[in-house]
Amino acid sequence: MGDYAGMESLALIMEAPERLSLRSLVLDAPGDADVVVEIHWSGISTGTEKLLYTGKMPMFPGMGYPLVPGYESVGRIVDAGRAARCRIGDWVFVPGASCFRDARGLFGGSARRLVIPSARALRIDESLRVDGVLFALAATALHALAGGTAPDLIVGHGVLGRLLARIAIARGAPAPTVWETDSGRMAGARGYAVMAPNADSRRDYRSIYDASGDADILDSLITRLARGGEITLAGFYAGRLGFAFPAAFRAEARIRAAAEWAPEDLGETRALIESGALDLTGLITDVRPAREAHEAYPAAFFNRDCLKMVLDWSDC
Repeated sequence: MGDYAGMESLALIMEAPERLSLRSLVLDAPGDADVVVEIHWSGISTGTEKLLYTGKMPMFPGMGYPLVPGYESVGRIVDAGRAARCRIGDWVFVPGASCFRDARGLFGGSARRLVIPSARALRIDESLRVDGVLFALAATALHALAGGTAPDLIVGHGVLGRLLARIAIARGAPAPTVWETDSGRMAGARGYAVMAPNADSRRDYRSIYDASGDADILDSLITRLARGGEITLAGFYAGRLGFAFPAAFRAEARIRAAAEWAPEDLGETRALIESGALDLTGLITDVRPAREAHEAYPAAFFNRDCLKMVLDWSDC
């Protein structure tokens, strides 16, 4: 490995809510089990990153500004420590990094170059190209599904809702119904039906997965449950969730919160993709050069025509 003392990387930095900069940061020197990854693309999360951008993210360990966001990056290993030399040349998915000297790595993936432990660099097929940034979101959907029964209703036809439906079908479950209130997002279904909630009269759903992120949705979902049915909270909610007890009491409703993916979920997601059971295409709608991050971030969060925004680092 070359001398990486004082190595720098161009990185996207959230200096404060709604204030972005693109500047060089000094990286930690890689150790024997670390790899150096040149990032080609990094995705923008419309869940956690939107909360960071707007300043509405609840406080938790590691939270604070300035920070480097991003946990959906793909690129190539260009160097490695002695214990990981065999990884050089691998095309990998990077679920974030914490290698920056002068900014918090929360989540640390939106940079041109990263230093991470080899174990955190997931080898993926290079033919996926930009679609590889979807691994974290797909693994999150899979984790939610693995913890409960298969959905017969999914609320929200954004990227997470689409991945929940695709993965449920890929794992052999019957095609779910998907609700969407935005007519512009009803297209793009693959093997399942999408409809507006007010067009659906059904009130006996056994398993509802909410991917809307709407903190006020529980009361309406509870009235759609069969007795003993379950609601899985698969999104990320900035507001406090609550519900009226009588309807939940009558339905003997169960409510389950799904956490983020675990390492084994990434492996199972890769297996579904490599087998051809899960297709990630058609979910990324916008790709912009990283130097346009100032415009890309608001567009990712507030432009309803944008399903998924990705930053291209190749010319930085």
